[in-house]
Amino acid sequence: MAARILLARHGQTSWSLSGKHTGRTDIPLLDEGRTGAKLLGERLRRAPYDGLPEVEVRTSPLVRAAETCEIAGFGDRAERWDALMEWDYGAYEGMTPAEIQAVRPGWFIWRDGVPDGETLAEVSARADEVVAWARSADRDVLVFAHGHILRSIGARWLGLPLDFAARIRLNPTSLSILGWAYDAPAIESWNETGHLER
Repeated sequence: MAARILLARHGQTSWSLSGKHTGRTDIPLLDEGRTGAKLLGERLRRAPYDGLPEVEVRTSPLVRAAETCEIAGFGDRAERWDALMEWDYGAYEGMTPAEIQAVRPGWFIWRDGVPDGETLAEVSARADEVVAWARSADRDVLVFAHGHILRSIGARWLGLPLDFAARIRLNPTSLSILGWAYDAPAIESWNETGHLER
């Protein structure tokens, strides 16, 4: 079986709810985020996943991702990995897109990057590191991480430049799967949130 990568975005936080860029600030989950993580775990324990007994699990060390992983039931199997941390937004940390546009009209993160933070090339290189690891053996992997780095992984899995990530949004506590079609990297599913509907 060719390797697939299952991507789980962390649950809702106060900053993700308000649209603030949350890079390295260690924001905890809201109760809504904890509930979403529990529902995600329940989904992964049902068919067709059946608890993913053979999957290799890694998580961002930031609390919002690590707690999502723990609540979903994968904490005891997960290795924390800095490559899965969110983009370092530098001077734009904690700002909303509207606040950034007010000081830098026309700004687009996937083209312009951020001052005093990670460059586009650095984010792309981290995404490539995750993709290479996921493809390194014939087993599925599951990662718990953050919106922008997971979107970056999606773009780089497909062999596309980082700015493609602008076109593949992710909601909190969503599940996406990157796999293969006709021997080429493909998106199997993206931004699934059906498990959150009660």
